[in-house]
Amino acid sequence: MIIRSKAPLRLGLAGGGTDVSPYSDLYGGAILNATINMYAYATIEPTDDGKITFEAPSLNIKEEYDLASELPTDGHFVLHKGVYNRIVKDYSGKPLSFKMSTYVDAPAGSGLGTSSTLVVAILGAFVEWLKLPLGEYDVAHLAYCIERCDLAMSGGKQDQYAATFGGFNFMEFSKDDKVIVNPLRIKQNFLDELSHNLLLYYTKTSRFSSKIIEAQTNNVIKKNETSIEAMHKLKEQSVMMKEAILKGNVDAMGEILDFGWRYKKQMAKEITNPALDNIYNTAKEAGATGGKVSGAGGGGFMFFYCPGVSRYKVAQALTNCGGEVKWYEFTTEGLRTWTM
Repeated sequence: MIIRSKAPLRLGLAGGGTDVSPYSDLYGGAILNATINMYAYATIEPTDDGKITFEAPSLNIKEEYDLASELPTDGHFVLHKGVYNRIVKDYSGKPLSFKMSTYVDAPAGSGLGTSSTLVVAILGAFVEWLKLPLGEYDVAHLAYCIERCDLAMSGGKQDQYAATFGGFNFMEFSKDDKVIVNPLRIKQNFLDELSHNLLLYYTKTSRFSSKIIEAQTNNVIKKNETSIEAMHKLKEQSVMMKEAILKGNVDAMGEILDFGWRYKKQMAKEITNPALDNIYNTAKEAGATGGKVSGAGGGGFMFFYCPGVSRYKVAQALTNCGGEVKWYEFTTEGLRTWTM
Protein backbone atom coordinates (compact mmCIF):
# COMPACT_ATOMS: atom_id res chain seq x y z
CA MET A 1 0.00 0.00 0.00
CA ILE A 2 1.18 3.50 -0.88
CA ILE A 3 -0.44 6.69 0.43
CA ARG A 4 0.20 9.95 -1.42
CA SER A 5 -0.70 13.61 -1.03
CA LYS A 6 -0.04 16.91 -2.76
CA ALA A 7 -0.77 20.48 -1.70
CA PRO A 8 -0.34 23.64 -3.82
CA LEU A 9 2.00 26.53 -3.13
CA ARG A 10 0.54 30.02 -3.13
CA LEU A 11 1.04 33.60 -4.23
CA GLY A 12 0.24 36.12 -1.51
CA LEU A 13 -1.49 38.82 -3.56
CA ALA A 14 -2.54 41.30 -0.87
CA GLY A 15 -2.64 41.83 2.88
CA GLY A 16 0.52 39.85 3.61
CA GLY A 17 1.69 40.21 7.20
CA THR A 18 -1.70 41.02 8.70
CA ASP A 19 -2.17 37.31 9.47
CA VAL A 20 0.83 37.35 11.81
CA SER A 21 0.45 37.57 15.59
CA PRO A 22 0.31 39.92 17.47
CA TYR A 23 -1.08 42.20 14.74
CA SER A 24 -3.93 39.83 13.87
CA ASP A 25 -4.71 39.37 17.58
CA LEU A 26 -4.93 43.12 18.18
CA TYR A 27 -6.50 44.42 15.00
CA GLY A 28 -7.66 41.45 12.93
CA GLY A 29 -6.17 40.66 9.53
CA ALA A 30 -7.23 40.11 5.93
CA ILE A 31 -5.39 38.31 3.14
CA LEU A 32 -6.04 37.59 -0.52
CA ASN A 33 -4.03 34.72 -1.97
CA ALA A 34 -4.15 32.23 -4.82
CA THR A 35 -2.64 28.79 -5.30
CA ILE A 36 -0.55 27.84 -8.32
CA ASN A 37 0.48 24.58 -9.97
CA MET A 38 3.62 24.12 -7.92
CA TYR A 39 3.26 21.58 -5.11
CA ALA A 40 4.56 19.92 -1.98
CA TYR A 41 4.30 16.11 -2.13
CA ALA A 42 4.34 13.40 0.53
CA THR A 43 4.32 9.61 0.18
CA ILE A 44 3.88 7.14 3.05
CA GLU A 45 4.69 3.46 2.71
CA PRO A 46 3.61 1.52 5.84
CA THR A 47 6.21 -1.02 7.03
CA ASP A 48 6.44 -3.77 9.64
CA ASP A 49 10.17 -3.50 10.39
CA GLY A 50 9.78 -1.33 13.50
CA LYS A 51 11.49 1.61 11.83
CA ILE A 52 10.52 5.20 11.00
CA THR A 53 12.29 6.50 7.90
CA PHE A 54 12.22 9.96 6.36
CA GLU A 55 13.86 10.79 3.07
CA ALA A 56 14.09 13.64 0.58
CA PRO A 57 15.40 11.90 -2.58
CA SER A 58 16.04 15.14 -4.47
CA LEU A 59 18.29 16.37 -1.64
CA ASN A 60 19.85 12.96 -0.97
CA ILE A 61 18.94 13.23 2.71
CA LYS A 62 17.66 10.38 4.87
CA GLU A 63 17.04 9.77 8.58
CA GLU A 64 15.97 6.54 10.29
CA TYR A 65 14.65 5.99 13.82
CA ASP A 66 13.59 3.02 15.90
CA LEU A 67 9.88 2.86 16.60
CA ALA A 68 8.93 5.56 19.13
CA SER A 69 5.92 7.58 20.20
CA GLU A 70 7.88 10.84 20.01
CA LEU A 71 10.82 11.80 17.83
CA PRO A 72 13.38 14.54 18.54
CA THR A 73 12.59 17.67 16.55
CA ASP A 74 16.14 18.50 15.54
CA GLY A 75 18.38 17.80 12.57
CA HIS A 76 16.69 17.30 9.23
CA PHE A 77 12.97 16.64 8.75
CA VAL A 78 11.86 18.82 11.67
CA LEU A 79 8.47 19.42 10.06
CA HIS A 80 7.96 15.72 9.38
CA LYS A 81 8.76 14.76 12.96
CA GLY A 82 6.56 17.53 14.33
CA VAL A 83 3.58 16.20 12.38
CA TYR A 84 4.33 12.59 13.41
CA ASN A 85 4.55 13.51 17.09
CA ARG A 86 1.18 15.25 17.03
CA ILE A 87 -0.48 12.43 15.08
CA VAL A 88 0.68 9.82 17.58
CA LYS A 89 -0.23 12.00 20.56
CA ASP A 90 -3.72 13.01 19.43
CA TYR A 91 -4.89 10.28 17.04
CA SER A 92 -3.09 6.95 16.70
CA GLY A 93 -2.18 6.51 20.37
CA LYS A 94 0.71 4.24 19.42
CA PRO A 95 3.94 4.42 17.38
CA LEU A 96 3.70 3.94 13.62
CA SER A 97 6.20 2.14 11.39
CA PHE A 98 6.57 3.62 7.90
CA LYS A 99 8.78 5.19 5.27
CA MET A 100 8.01 8.76 4.18
CA SER A 101 9.35 10.55 1.11
CA THR A 102 8.74 14.23 0.38
CA TYR A 103 9.45 16.73 -2.37
CA VAL A 104 8.64 20.41 -3.01
CA ASP A 105 8.55 22.09 -6.43
CA ALA A 106 10.22 25.25 -5.06
CA PRO A 107 13.25 25.67 -2.78
CA ALA A 108 12.95 26.61 0.88
CA GLY A 109 12.95 30.36 1.42
CA SER A 110 11.23 31.01 -1.91
CA GLY A 111 8.32 33.01 -0.47
CA LEU A 112 5.66 30.63 -1.82
CA GLY A 113 4.77 29.12 1.55
CA THR A 114 6.86 25.97 1.08
CA SER A 115 7.25 25.01 4.75
CA SER A 116 3.60 25.34 5.69
CA THR A 117 2.48 23.67 2.46
CA LEU A 118 4.78 20.74 3.17
CA VAL A 119 3.27 20.41 6.66
CA VAL A 120 -0.20 20.29 5.09
CA ALA A 121 0.92 17.63 2.58
CA ILE A 122 2.52 15.48 5.31
CA LEU A 123 -0.51 15.86 7.55
CA GLY A 124 -2.80 15.03 4.64
CA ALA A 125 -0.93 11.78 4.00
CA PHE A 126 -1.45 10.72 7.63
CA VAL A 127 -5.13 11.71 7.46
CA GLU A 128 -5.52 9.52 4.34
CA TRP A 129 -3.60 6.60 5.86
CA LEU A 130 -5.36 6.58 9.22
CA LYS A 131 -8.74 7.71 7.84
CA LEU A 132 -8.91 10.55 10.33
CA PRO A 133 -12.22 12.51 10.42
CA LEU A 134 -10.68 15.92 9.74
CA GLY A 135 -12.23 18.54 7.45
CA GLU A 136 -10.44 21.36 5.65
CA TYR A 137 -10.57 23.79 8.55
CA ASP A 138 -9.39 21.04 10.92
CA VAL A 139 -6.39 20.17 8.75
CA ALA A 140 -5.37 23.81 8.23
CA HIS A 141 -5.70 24.67 11.93
CA LEU A 142 -3.81 21.56 13.02
CA ALA A 143 -1.02 22.32 10.53
CA TYR A 144 -0.81 25.84 11.98
CA CYS A 145 -0.66 24.51 15.56
CA ILE A 146 2.09 22.03 14.71
CA GLU A 147 4.26 24.61 12.98
CA ARG A 148 3.67 27.64 15.17
CA CYS A 149 2.96 26.09 18.60
CA ASP A 150 4.61 22.65 18.73
CA LEU A 151 7.70 23.63 16.72
CA ALA A 152 7.70 27.33 17.72
CA MET A 153 8.37 28.50 14.14
CA SER A 154 7.62 32.14 13.36
CA GLY A 155 5.05 32.92 10.72
CA GLY A 156 1.47 33.71 9.88
CA LYS A 157 -1.71 31.72 9.31
CA GLN A 158 -2.48 32.14 5.63
CA ASP A 159 -0.21 29.47 4.13
CA GLN A 160 -1.78 26.47 5.87
CA TYR A 161 -5.27 27.54 4.80
CA ALA A 162 -4.22 28.34 1.22
CA ALA A 163 -2.59 24.92 0.80
CA THR A 164 -5.57 23.10 2.26
CA PHE A 165 -8.39 24.96 0.50
CA GLY A 166 -6.73 25.93 -2.80
CA GLY A 167 -7.95 28.49 -5.35
CA PHE A 168 -8.46 32.23 -4.90
CA ASN A 169 -9.42 33.00 -1.31
CA PHE A 170 -10.12 36.11 0.72
CA MET A 171 -9.20 35.16 4.29
CA GLU A 172 -10.23 36.96 7.44
CA PHE A 173 -8.35 36.56 10.72
CA SER A 174 -10.36 37.79 13.69
CA LYS A 175 -9.11 39.04 17.02
CA ASP A 176 -10.44 35.91 18.76
CA ASP A 177 -8.16 33.68 16.64
CA LYS A 178 -10.88 32.57 14.24
CA VAL A 179 -10.17 32.15 10.53
CA ILE A 180 -12.79 32.47 7.80
CA VAL A 181 -11.89 31.39 4.26
CA ASN A 182 -14.04 33.04 1.58
CA PRO A 183 -13.55 31.35 -1.82
CA LEU A 184 -13.85 33.87 -4.65
CA ARG A 185 -16.01 33.03 -7.66
CA ILE A 186 -14.04 34.63 -10.47
CA LYS A 187 -15.10 34.49 -14.11
CA GLN A 188 -12.78 32.39 -16.24
CA ASN A 189 -11.92 35.21 -18.63
CA PHE A 190 -10.83 37.34 -15.68
CA LEU A 191 -8.63 34.48 -14.47
CA ASP A 192 -7.15 33.95 -17.91
CA GLU A 193 -6.29 37.64 -18.20
CA LEU A 194 -4.81 37.71 -14.72
CA SER A 195 -2.69 34.63 -15.42
CA HIS A 196 -1.47 36.17 -18.68
CA ASN A 197 -0.55 39.51 -17.14
CA LEU A 198 0.89 38.43 -13.80
CA LEU A 199 4.52 37.51 -14.40
CA LEU A 200 6.29 35.30 -11.84
CA TYR A 201 10.01 35.86 -11.38
CA TYR A 202 12.48 33.85 -9.28
CA THR A 203 15.31 36.01 -7.97
CA LYS A 204 17.45 32.90 -7.33
CA THR A 205 17.95 34.09 -3.76
CA SER A 206 16.43 32.75 -0.56
CA ARG A 207 15.90 34.15 2.90
CA PHE A 208 14.99 33.13 6.43
CA SER A 209 11.42 34.37 6.67
CA SER A 210 11.46 33.85 10.44
CA LYS A 211 13.94 36.69 10.93
CA ILE A 212 11.85 39.09 8.86
CA ILE A 213 8.65 38.07 10.63
CA GLU A 214 10.32 38.48 14.03
CA ALA A 215 11.34 42.02 13.06
CA GLN A 216 7.78 42.75 11.97
CA THR A 217 6.42 41.26 15.21
CA ASN A 218 8.77 43.33 17.33
CA ASN A 219 7.61 46.48 15.57
CA VAL A 220 4.04 45.72 16.61
CA ILE A 221 5.06 44.87 20.18
CA LYS A 222 7.04 48.12 20.41
CA LYS A 223 4.05 49.99 18.93
CA ASN A 224 6.04 51.31 15.99
CA GLU A 225 3.43 53.61 14.45
CA THR A 226 4.90 53.51 10.93
CA SER A 227 4.93 49.72 10.85
CA ILE A 228 1.44 49.32 12.32
CA GLU A 229 -0.04 51.92 9.96
CA ALA A 230 1.58 50.08 7.05
CA MET A 231 -0.17 46.88 8.12
CA HIS A 232 -3.49 48.74 8.32
CA LYS A 233 -2.96 49.87 4.73
CA LEU A 234 -2.14 46.33 3.61
CA LYS A 235 -5.38 45.12 5.16
CA GLU A 236 -7.18 47.76 3.12
CA GLN A 237 -5.25 46.59 0.07
CA SER A 238 -6.68 43.07 0.38
CA VAL A 239 -10.21 44.46 0.15
CA MET A 240 -9.25 46.64 -2.81
CA MET A 241 -7.76 43.63 -4.58
CA LYS A 242 -10.80 41.46 -3.90
CA GLU A 243 -13.19 44.02 -5.35
CA ALA A 244 -11.04 44.63 -8.43
CA ILE A 245 -10.75 40.92 -9.28
CA LEU A 246 -14.43 40.10 -8.68
CA LYS A 247 -15.57 43.05 -10.82
CA GLY A 248 -13.13 42.20 -13.61
CA ASN A 249 -11.14 45.40 -13.21
CA VAL A 250 -8.01 43.31 -13.68
CA ASP A 251 -5.71 46.10 -14.85
CA ALA A 252 -6.24 47.91 -11.54
CA MET A 253 -4.25 45.09 -9.94
CA GLY A 254 -0.93 46.67 -10.91
CA GLU A 255 -1.68 49.92 -9.10
CA ILE A 256 -3.03 48.01 -6.09
CA LEU A 257 0.14 45.91 -5.96
CA ASP A 258 2.29 49.03 -6.20
CA PHE A 259 0.27 50.62 -3.38
CA GLY A 260 0.84 47.53 -1.24
CA TRP A 261 4.56 47.30 -2.01
CA ARG A 262 5.13 50.87 -0.82
CA TYR A 263 3.57 50.02 2.53
CA LYS A 264 4.94 46.50 2.85
CA LYS A 265 8.48 47.89 2.85
CA GLN A 266 7.55 49.96 5.91
CA MET A 267 6.62 46.92 8.00
CA ALA A 268 10.28 45.95 8.57
CA LYS A 269 13.50 47.14 6.99
CA GLU A 270 14.55 43.56 6.20
CA ILE A 271 11.72 43.12 3.68
CA THR A 272 13.64 44.68 0.81
CA ASN A 273 17.25 45.32 -0.19
CA PRO A 274 19.09 47.06 -3.07
CA ALA A 275 18.91 43.96 -5.29
CA LEU A 276 15.14 43.61 -4.89
CA ASP A 277 14.63 47.34 -5.37
CA ASN A 278 16.61 47.14 -8.60
CA ILE A 279 14.50 44.23 -9.85
CA TYR A 280 11.30 46.09 -9.00
CA ASN A 281 12.42 49.29 -10.71
CA THR A 282 13.63 47.36 -13.76
CA ALA A 283 10.23 45.71 -14.14
CA LYS A 284 8.36 49.01 -13.85
CA GLU A 285 10.62 50.77 -16.33
CA ALA A 286 9.91 47.94 -18.80
CA GLY A 287 6.13 48.33 -18.49
CA ALA A 288 4.93 46.65 -15.29
CA THR A 289 2.50 48.76 -13.29
CA GLY A 290 3.18 47.14 -9.93
CA GLY A 291 4.39 44.05 -8.12
CA LYS A 292 5.75 42.69 -4.88
CA VAL A 293 7.86 40.06 -3.21
CA SER A 294 5.89 36.91 -2.49
CA GLY A 295 5.81 36.00 1.19
CA ALA A 296 7.68 37.74 3.97
CA GLY A 297 10.21 39.42 1.66
CA GLY A 298 13.99 39.57 1.52
CA GLY A 299 14.30 37.31 -1.56
CA GLY A 300 12.71 34.34 -3.26
CA PHE A 301 9.95 34.93 -5.82
CA MET A 302 8.57 38.25 -6.99
CA PHE A 303 5.65 38.88 -9.31
CA PHE A 304 4.62 41.83 -11.47
CA TYR A 305 1.46 42.95 -13.19
CA CYS A 306 2.15 43.58 -16.87
CA PRO A 307 -0.83 45.04 -18.79
CA GLY A 308 -1.40 44.50 -22.50
CA VAL A 309 1.57 42.69 -24.00
CA SER A 310 4.17 44.31 -21.76
CA ARG A 311 5.01 40.98 -20.06
CA TYR A 312 7.39 40.16 -22.90
CA LYS A 313 9.41 43.36 -22.49
CA VAL A 314 9.38 42.96 -18.72
CA ALA A 315 10.57 39.36 -18.97
CA GLN A 316 13.38 40.39 -21.31
CA ALA A 317 14.47 43.23 -19.02
CA LEU A 318 14.51 40.98 -15.97
CA THR A 319 16.91 38.51 -17.60
CA ASN A 320 19.63 41.05 -16.86
CA CYS A 321 18.89 40.90 -13.11
CA GLY A 322 20.22 37.36 -12.62
CA GLY A 323 16.94 35.53 -12.03
CA GLU A 324 14.46 33.73 -14.26
CA VAL A 325 10.82 34.03 -15.27
CA LYS A 326 8.76 31.03 -14.17
CA TRP A 327 5.74 29.64 -16.02
CA TYR A 328 2.73 28.78 -13.85
CA GLU A 329 -1.05 28.47 -13.80
CA PHE A 330 -3.57 29.19 -11.08
CA THR A 331 -5.24 26.15 -9.52
CA THR A 332 -8.67 25.63 -8.05
CA GLU A 333 -7.97 22.61 -5.83
CA GLY A 334 -6.19 22.44 -2.50
CA LEU A 335 -4.88 19.40 -0.64
CA ARG A 336 -5.44 16.09 -2.44
CA THR A 337 -4.76 12.62 -1.04
CA TRP A 338 -5.12 9.10 -2.43
CA THR A 339 -4.16 5.48 -1.76
CA MET A 340 -2.74 2.90 -4.17
